[in-house]
Amino acid sequence: MINDIIISTDKTKLDIDFIHNYLSNESYWAKGRNKRDVVKSIENSICFGVYNKRLVQIGFARLVTDQIVFAWLMDIFITEDYRGVGISKMLLNYILNIPELSKVNGIALRTNDAHDLYKKFGFQNIDDSETWMLKKN
Repeated sequence: MINDIIISTDKTKLDIDFIHNYLSNESYWAKGRNKRDVVKSIENSICFGVYNKRLVQIGFARLVTDQIVFAWLMDIFITEDYRGVGISKMLLNYILNIPELSKVNGIALRTNDAHDLYKKFGFQNIDDSETWMLKKN
């Protein structure tokens, strides 16, 4: 199955309805996000569509970065039918090796339930969290 997976950064291939439905109805982090905001977030990010051999979208991720100092990985998911076979690892490996990240000092993300997966790729809990600040709207 994993050999038939395609990852693309071509935004014209993205299934916006699929992405919006997953984020607003199935994810825990983007419940209720409206379609207009999903579209705008895609427009302002490097996006990764994940497709099966029939070119049906089965996953997504987006990355916000200045390509020098910092990157924020978010909205990453694989649909339930395709989980557990290594597609998330394949996607993370693809993302972390794009040329746009070659100079970036740090990549951040937030997760409630996938710490073990991300730790395999070098992500760690923030040790010096007292230097980090966040303003929520």
